[in-house]
Amino acid sequence: MDEIPRSKGRVPIVATAVAVTAAALACRRIVARFTRGRLGGADEYNVAEVPVSGPIVRDRGRPSPLSGGTATTADEVVELIEEADEDEAVDALLLRINTPGGQVLPSDDIRRAAADFDGPTVAYATDLCASGGYWIASGCDELWAHDASLVGSIGVIGSRPNAAELADRLGISYEQFTAGEYKDAGVPLREIEDDEREYLQGIIDGYYERFVETVSEGRDMDPEDVRDTEARIYLGSDAAEVGLVDSLGTREDVEDRLSALLDADVEVRELQPQRGFAERLGIGAERLAFAAGNGVASVFSGSGGDVEIELR
Repeated sequence: MDEIPRSKGRVPIVATAVAVTAAALACRRIVARFTRGRLGGADEYNVAEVPVSGPIVRDRGRPSPLSGGTATTADEVVELIEEADEDEAVDALLLRINTPGGQVLPSDDIRRAAADFDGPTVAYATDLCASGGYWIASGCDELWAHDASLVGSIGVIGSRPNAAELADRLGISYEQFTAGEYKDAGVPLREIEDDEREYLQGIIDGYYERFVETVSEGRDMDPEDVRDTEARIYLGSDAAEVGLVDSLGTREDVEDRLSALLDADVEVRELQPQRGFAERLGIGAERLAFAAGNGVASVFSGSGGDVEIELR
């Protein structure tokens, strides 16, 4: 019997098919990674989860490599909350907070968006819910934390660099033309005057009183009890004792609470801001380069003005 000839192309064809399959799976993983939380799909959900992560700023461009790619700007967070509010499938909002605080008005924008949400709103402090993060949480119906979370820091900080002595050493003189006595208050190239210091401190005090009022109203606390915290930061268990936190628990406990509030089983979907494929790839490349070249580093953020005022 004649031997049936073997196909010389069989092995290359099989290898090619395997390679194509692997490439297709890889593409699917990439698409899922870069569009997670924003694809419609058939999955039903009734709770929208919106992360508030990293320093709270109006517009930072791309997230810091230290943020793990999850940090969002205040405008993005507000947009996600409003998107959830407009979605008929969403019955409740879960704010997952992990932030040291940040700029005043962006923090208040997020708080207002949460307060305006039509349905139960629960804030969950993971690692850190401080200052601007707590300002935001005060706009939610309930605040949960882990017993080891860090919560509080109800205070305002203002800062200005003082480079007057350095300018003198370098022979740099300061001359500026202004209209209005306090237009150049806080300029770092000259020593600050006593009346300017009083003026700038008054702004800080005004923000602080607004912070106390916001927390007092949102958390139904006596203003003096809020002031008594003296901008301290508390472990979650201690924060619960002084009334800064409603309940302690895990993420599963929070979902159980949402289920009780809705009187239904909950399905949670995390919303993320829409970013282009190229931008997400760029963020990943930046993060890889950062990890390879710098390791752990300090991150400094600011508005670039002469005097910076932040909730932190």
